[in-house]
Amino acid sequence: MISIQEAQKIINQNIPQRKHQNLPLKEAFGYMTSEDIYSKYNIPNFTQSSMDGYALRFEDKDLKLKIVGEIPAGSTERANLEHGTAYRIFTGAPLPDGADTVVMQEKVKIEGDDLLIIEDNDLEKDANVRPIGSDAKKDTVAISSESYLSAAAIGYLAGIGCTEVQVYSPLSVSLILTGTELVKPGENLDFGQVFESNSYQLESVLRQSGINHIETFWVKDDSLQVERTLNSALTKTDIVILVGGVSVGDYDYVIDAAKMCGVEQKFHKIRQKPGKPFYFGTKEEKLIFGLPGNPSSALTCFYLYIAPLLSKIIKRPSITTETKAITTTRYQKKIGLTHFLKATYFDGKVTPLHAQESYRLQSFAEANCLMILKENSEGCEKDEIVDIIVLK
Repeated sequence: MISIQEAQKIINQNIPQRKHQNLPLKEAFGYMTSEDIYSKYNIPNFTQSSMDGYALRFEDKDLKLKIVGEIPAGSTERANLEHGTAYRIFTGAPLPDGADTVVMQEKVKIEGDDLLIIEDNDLEKDANVRPIGSDAKKDTVAISSESYLSAAAIGYLAGIGCTEVQVYSPLSVSLILTGTELVKPGENLDFGQVFESNSYQLESVLRQSGINHIETFWVKDDSLQVERTLNSALTKTDIVILVGGVSVGDYDYVIDAAKMCGVEQKFHKIRQKPGKPFYFGTKEEKLIFGLPGNPSSALTCFYLYIAPLLSKIIKRPSITTETKAITTTRYQKKIGLTHFLKATYFDGKVTPLHAQESYRLQSFAEANCLMILKENSEGCEKDEIVDIIVLK
């Protein structure tokens, strides 16, 4: 049995190299860039008006200016601005050569048909003008490697003329649920049976972590079925999470099945509660996790080990954060295991909840954090500072 710190170190030492692929820009939302993206153009590639108004030479602002023409957005003809004149101009249109300032249409007066009088005492040179390359400069990095492609990032890349991007390939995950006693929610619950809930909670936190390629399998407590399903999953997905069957009971077949499938065990069992039987192994670049079947234990282990790992691999913020809090009550435990208590965190204070048993999810449904009591401690006193893991 190893410590939590040793387990985390071993997992981090086995993070595989990410694969990458090229995607059309319209299909790249939600992915992470795997290289710097350079702009091929200056954007804008001409001096551009940012307002509806009038283009002028700033030195002429105190003169009555003759309006000599109009430049709409999309105009491809070059215009030249002479001294003492102005052009009617619209947002996004190119400035005429010689102009350096745009005055807003609300801050002028028109005298007669074509004389412009400026009534803006705060007007400054270069006002309401977008310089060439102000949004992106040619041959410079527009978006760095390992950037998340949000809707705004996709729009920005389209705006600089990008049509394709290189991204990290999405991770795929297989969930293998083991247990003859399990039945699907909605079916009749007979004596000796329990509703299966792990797929629901684990698929949810996987999606929250940025994983959309999820395959879920359900097998009975049969060694051959477990082995065949694991072997199949290893050929299809990057990460395999087995749920249940990782302890030492007569019907716990996961450890033996992993060996038969060529998985190299990195560790099995951690000094923690809940989740002591947690398993981790690798096969080439594939990662294999074994979670206890009790729902609270399974979810705790996911938050502790798999969620931070996924954050590192796919370069996205983790769904958990660590901080410190002040306890509102005394809590006792025995020395030897680190305890992760379902708790609530509010205004800098943490309160452990009732029903800490590993099979009970009701308190987990109320929790917004895990309160950590270290293995060499006998618990905590009221008003003691402890570490917590905040669940987002």
